[in-house]
Amino acid sequence: MDLAFARDQKISPRVLSLSTYAERMKPMLTRIVGEDVEIELDLAQPLGDVLIDPGHVEQILLNLAANARDAMPRGGRLTIHTANIFLDKEYERLHNGVPPGRYVMLTVSDTGDGIPEAVKPHIFEPFFTTKALHRGTGLGLATVHGLVMQNRGHIWVYSEPGMGATFKIYLPHVEGTSTDVEATHDKEKDELGGTETILLVEDDDGVRQSLRRALQRGGYTVLEARNAGEALLIFEQHETPIHAMITDVIMPRMTGPELAARLRKVRPDLCIVFISGYSEDRVPEAHATGTPTPLHDAFIAKPVSVDALLRGVRGVLDGKS
Repeated sequence: MDLAFARDQKISPRVLSLSTYAERMKPMLTRIVGEDVEIELDLAQPLGDVLIDPGHVEQILLNLAANARDAMPRGGRLTIHTANIFLDKEYERLHNGVPPGRYVMLTVSDTGDGIPEAVKPHIFEPFFTTKALHRGTGLGLATVHGLVMQNRGHIWVYSEPGMGATFKIYLPHVEGTSTDVEATHDKEKDELGGTETILLVEDDDGVRQSLRRALQRGGYTVLEARNAGEALLIFEQHETPIHAMITDVIMPRMTGPELAARLRKVRPDLCIVFISGYSEDRVPEAHATGTPTPLHDAFIAKPVSVDALLRGVRGVLDGKS
């Protein structure tokens, strides 16, 4: 879906840094969200360049900020994060053919009430709105979607009730993608494998299967659990050592941090990796679960690339070996 009014505007693309523009726009965004909302910038330096009309960057950030403001009527925090990222073939398979390669990620997160599950499929539709009459046009997120698509990008939304919403935008790095880049990443993945046993806890079947395949290709033995209850049962009954656990943060009944706290008490040396669509600062601290030691050794943001997964797992295993 691409909005006609976004597509037909005269544009003047430039090579620019999203970190630079986000920093420049902070005063304007502060006026948009109001004094009850704190704006936090977490901007990568150096950040890869993208080719985009500066006006499109402004429209994207302004619309996402306005959407976040409306989601936080009692105040809260708006976080803007940028990062360099490589999207691999596994991501392409799971996300409607997004071409593999180097991208620049722009993440905008809020601490509002989150997006109801029934609403998520419609949020980018023109004129769709959950606001009261005369409070919104329903074009803000549709405009963002149209601009991202126009610039050969991809947008992904992560939200759980009561946990706010996170919008992740991927725009192609201007240097493009080559077979050399892909081959380099494939070689690095081969070097990041191992033979240890990993307990993988994820309630989304598609995500869990994708992560399992990536870990198995890296040589790891993978034990799968759909929730924390299954994970605890596997941990108690498995006869050989489990070297690491990878767990989603938000899960029904028992969360990833709660599961980690339980296991830390019996296996303080267990390597634990959290994965989540939210930023790491939304993960509960150890003291919140009554655990004296840190709950996790590494954090990987969703959507998880094979490269980030293998690097994260190998890093924590080597760090505790």
